[in-house]
Amino acid sequence: MVDQQLRRNGITDQRVLDAMSSVPREEFVPAALREYAYVDRALSIEAGQTISQPLVVAAMTQALDLKPSDHALEVGAGSGYQAAVLAQLCRQVVTVEREPALAEHAAATLRRLGYDNVQVVAADGASGYPALAPYPAILVAAAARGVPPALIEQLAEGGRMAIPVEEPAGAENQELRLYRKLRGDTRWEVLFPVRFVPLVTD
Repeated sequence: MVDQQLRRNGITDQRVLDAMSSVPREEFVPAALREYAYVDRALSIEAGQTISQPLVVAAMTQALDLKPSDHALEVGAGSGYQAAVLAQLCRQVVTVEREPALAEHAAATLRRLGYDNVQVVAADGASGYPALAPYPAILVAAAARGVPPALIEQLAEGGRMAIPVEEPAGAENQELRLYRKLRGDTRWEVLFPVRFVPLVTD
């Protein structure tokens, strides 16, 4: 996967490549789909959600430019795979999941595999997790119609946030944006087009 899918498509951060190599993706997909675990495509999981394709996981992670001392917030835990990748690269990860069954399953998988620096919270992801804010890095694994204000507020000075955003034309038009907070102001750039499940909020 690393050589055939990631290096050839612009993933150059060796720490990200090492993290992607070390996380057993097959442990985060349904048993019936394990043979496809390392195919570069999104796979269905419980509650109508998906686990993102490896290249998108790697690209979003690389864009965050994580430091070992960082703590990161993920919105949309899903199966826990993205959180496991982040956990290889920073001090602590908080991942928020709206669907209680998914949150419970992700927490159990991460605990079983020894990712003890990940905290799974069952809550509305658009509200973030203010208890541990501000975050140097935020990754949103669902497409927002607009960037939730709470996430901007919880982004640390100098922090980065990778988030898929729906264009006004509808859910079929999404772009991955990288936000940076500098001197209290946020600026963003478009990384590439994506297709994520929608961010559902209360």
